[in-house]
Amino acid sequence: MAVSKESALGLSALIKAKKLGVVELTSAYIDAIEKKDSRYNAFLTVAKDKALARAKEIQSRLDKGEALSPLAGVPIAVKDNISTEGIETTCASKMLKGYTPVFNATVIGKLEKAGMVLVGKTNMDEYAMGGSSETGASGPVHNPWDTARVAGGSSGGSVAAVVAGEIPIALGSDTGGSIRQPCAFCGATGIKPTYGSVSRYGLIAYASSLDQIGPIGQNIDDCAALLSIISGPDTRDSTCVIEKPFEFGNGETRAPSGLQGVKIGLPRNYFAGGIDEEVKTAVLAAAQEFKAAGAIIEEFEMPLMDYVIPTYYIIACAEASSNLSRYDGLKYGYRSANAGSLSEVYRFSRNEGFGLEVKRRIMLGSFVLSSGYYDAYYKKALQVRALIKDAYTRLFTKYDMILSPVAPTTAYKIGENVDDPMKMYMGDIYTVSINLAGLPSAALPCGFDSAGLPIGFQLIGDAFSERKLIGAARVYQARTEYHIKRPEGAKA
Repeated sequence: MAVSKESALGLSALIKAKKLGVVELTSAYIDAIEKKDSRYNAFLTVAKDKALARAKEIQSRLDKGEALSPLAGVPIAVKDNISTEGIETTCASKMLKGYTPVFNATVIGKLEKAGMVLVGKTNMDEYAMGGSSETGASGPVHNPWDTARVAGGSSGGSVAAVVAGEIPIALGSDTGGSIRQPCAFCGATGIKPTYGSVSRYGLIAYASSLDQIGPIGQNIDDCAALLSIISGPDTRDSTCVIEKPFEFGNGETRAPSGLQGVKIGLPRNYFAGGIDEEVKTAVLAAAQEFKAAGAIIEEFEMPLMDYVIPTYYIIACAEASSNLSRYDGLKYGYRSANAGSLSEVYRFSRNEGFGLEVKRRIMLGSFVLSSGYYDAYYKKALQVRALIKDAYTRLFTKYDMILSPVAPTTAYKIGENVDDPMKMYMGDIYTVSINLAGLPSAALPCGFDSAGLPIGFQLIGDAFSERKLIGAARVYQARTEYHIKRPEGAKA
């Protein structure tokens, strides 16, 4: 059986019907990783023995009739910034090489309770700082559609693994588009949940007020099922404010008329300039598909567009500077062997342990937090963030959701933009405002460019409107087939 062609929910159904064993399934995906991953570099760690032992345990529990989750027995991979007890967790950084947590992140505990099988940890941008999964210490992730191109970032390893058929479903984290952008570049489906709906306990912090863990899968139903598992309250995370996990039903798609009367906003200034023509055409075609399904499409002018990138990078880098100050070469993490004094331990360890992009963001964050510039930069950025949140609040009095591109281009070649940070940062123009406002967004594939590279769009909703976004996404994927297309390497 070609398990890579099945969705995560489809695999779970086969397991429950006793047509497929959990150990057999887990072994098949581990074999796929061993055969394929030299092409993609999507995995940093494969916990083969742990995964097979876990698979036997889950099979035994299912054989006894124990009721688990709709994804019971399904293998999963998680981004390498999520703490996993007994499995190395490095954030793709030399600084944390060899670090093995003694505790699980809350989401890992929920996966275990649901009966899922953790297979390994996926590659990423170092400390999630980057938009291409090129900045990690173990080298770049390669796009399964064209291995000379980036997979997107920072959750590129999780997305590439799903698209390449190395794993059926995965977890990533999204600070400014880190789930949605690689989904667009690789043709996967992903959800950036509302801030505070999924516990961040055990997520190694980049920017604490922006980070959010979310699901990545082959289709919206797989993502919805995984989000139901990982969402919910957690007393260990004071920012996790949701009262109970999300429930999205059984995944049955409504009739095409199910979007009758749903009002979708289309930001016209997102399409005015700076966007590839093929991306623009595909995203506008997706809007027409929603219109054909009964939705009302109305154009509007997205406010504050000129301010979202500087606001995001000031706040994100300031928080990164604070969060990464703990890596001093003493308590844990990399310690330079060249240091001869305490001050050299600090300086050499951080200089040798962190990569260029991480050091760039620490320096920028330290600058905007310094006494002479705090009011001029950081305080103003917080004020603009409040304006962005207010703008979205007003928009959602008019619209049920907003449809926009995820990225202005398709996947570019590895190394093409790595020396041009401003160009890389501007690639986040459509995604970062959602994180600044703490809103949910679902990324879906909607076409291919002339080079055969995937194009994606996103649906943005008001806080805790995931059910509404997922319902609309189900209608779209019932009417299109972009989400079921896979590159040749995924079929092997």
